[in-house]
Amino acid sequence: MGKMYTEFATQYDEAIQNNAYNALYERPTTLTLVGDVNGKTVLDLGCGPGIYAKIFIEQGANVTAVDASEDMVSITKNKLQDTVDAYRQDLSHGLPKERDGTFDVVVCPLMIHYLEDLTLLFSDISRVLKSNGIFVFSTHHPIIDFDPSDLNSNYFAVENITEDWDTTGEPVEVSFFRRSLTSIFSTLSECGFTMERFSEGVPDIKMKSVAPETYERLSRRPNFVFIRARKAQ
Repeated sequence: MGKMYTEFATQYDEAIQNNAYNALYERPTTLTLVGDVNGKTVLDLGCGPGIYAKIFIEQGANVTAVDASEDMVSITKNKLQDTVDAYRQDLSHGLPKERDGTFDVVVCPLMIHYLEDLTLLFSDISRVLKSNGIFVFSTHHPIIDFDPSDLNSNYFAVENITEDWDTTGEPVEVSFFRRSLTSIFSTLSECGFTMERFSEGVPDIKMKSVAPETYERLSRRPNFVFIRARKAQ
């Protein structure tokens, strides 16, 4: 796990409240795919500092929040107190604490690119969802991290990439995995899901005034992919 979500957890929480990529691009698109959660049981995977959990609770959902970072879990618990069940879990090991058929909705924003293999997690998500349950997630667009000028590169390979991100206001090294759309779609199908909606995101119009260059770039070149899938009955 990188320093972004441990040593810089508090700064990360502050940064993503209203920034361009998270607050004005990723979050609105994901929430549109999730839809109404009033009265539903929601599992928030890679919950970070609890922003999604707070939104879902305010909408009337019963929320369980999970993250690999104890720092992020602590922030979420401090914010939401006993309105949320939050705990630490390395999601590369799946969801061993959760019972079968428990949740109506599983949401996983910008997390799966930290896992080299998605099969165990996707299988467990299918297991803990109720029949006909919904799985919504976002992740890096594979084209963004692919270099077509490198003749030795392989788009279809799962590649580990390390970059410096300035999300918190200073460069922090982050490692993640780039994978093809074929890989994502195939794993979903193998784990019992049918894809309902696919989006490459639309930046919120508010971004045009607060971050015009980013708005223009994301309007022409998507950075993330967003998927809504349904568990087979």
